[in-house]
Amino acid sequence: MKKIAVLIPCFNEETTIAKVIKDFKAWVPDAEIYVYDNNSTDRTAEIAEAAGAIVRKECRQGKGNVICSMFRNITADCYVMIDGDDTYPVERTPEIMELVLTGQADMVIGDRLSFDYYSVNKRPFHNVGNSLVKTLINRIFSTDLRDIMTGLRAFSPLFVKTFPVLSKGFEIETEMTLHALDKNLLIKQLSVAYKDRPKDSFSKLNTFKDGFKVLRTIFILFRDFRPFPFFGFQAFLLALLSLVLFIPVFNEYLQTGLVPRFPTLIVSGILMLAALQCFFSGVILSVIVKKHRLLFEMELNRTAREQLNNLIQSW
Repeated sequence: MKKIAVLIPCFNEETTIAKVIKDFKAWVPDAEIYVYDNNSTDRTAEIAEAAGAIVRKECRQGKGNVICSMFRNITADCYVMIDGDDTYPVERTPEIMELVLTGQADMVIGDRLSFDYYSVNKRPFHNVGNSLVKTLINRIFSTDLRDIMTGLRAFSPLFVKTFPVLSKGFEIETEMTLHALDKNLLIKQLSVAYKDRPKDSFSKLNTFKDGFKVLRTIFILFRDFRPFPFFGFQAFLLALLSLVLFIPVFNEYLQTGLVPRFPTLIVSGILMLAALQCFFSGVILSVIVKKHRLLFEMELNRTAREQLNNLIQSW
């Protein structure tokens, strides 16, 4: 029998956590439900344990730290990750799991934005932030993902055991998406209904603070995963500015044989040197990134072999 692990990162979700666990027991009765309590100050852990979940504690604050511990310590054939705020439809879980268990996906995204998210969500800045992040990533990575920051996902063991968790907070969701895109892992999207939080349940996401962290993460990962376009664009801008400064000075020299604006000429030369430096930095780093991708493919192959050996031994 395939082992299913339901992963629920929680911080002060005593109002909704029992219902989420109850729903999973109804729809996926054979799953092991893990609730990772991230320093809650309410009765989240107590209620989750009473509802039948396996409760563990993560002392490092932040969703990224919780997911790091989950991925490191839990072994399963399919991992379903969901927020503990009862905003996602648990009844779609069997469909999401099927995509992973049949090898159709390494990561399944529960797409809220194509359904009714914008009409249900009462926080307009969150809507703007979701649209902005989605547009940026689709443009930068030439893809067509419909929801980047969803809290409902499913993963294969191949994804979980090869994903390096770098982010500590909510930006982890963006990082997971970019990792799958960069490493050419199988991604599937499934539209799901979304309901806003109950009145006595409160979001821990700070629209501006966490939104800035997400944008910063996109910037950093674009630099790390796509170094040639990143530095090449800077090189183009610097070279263009250098030419804008140089051409008038050069025209004066052709007409008079004199160079009266030496400071402008010097600045132009410095900018062109900076452009060349950016260009070759992009070239060198792109070679390094390609090498890392080759090493990652070797790690994927090793992980796949281990899974196959484990499967043969279990027979």
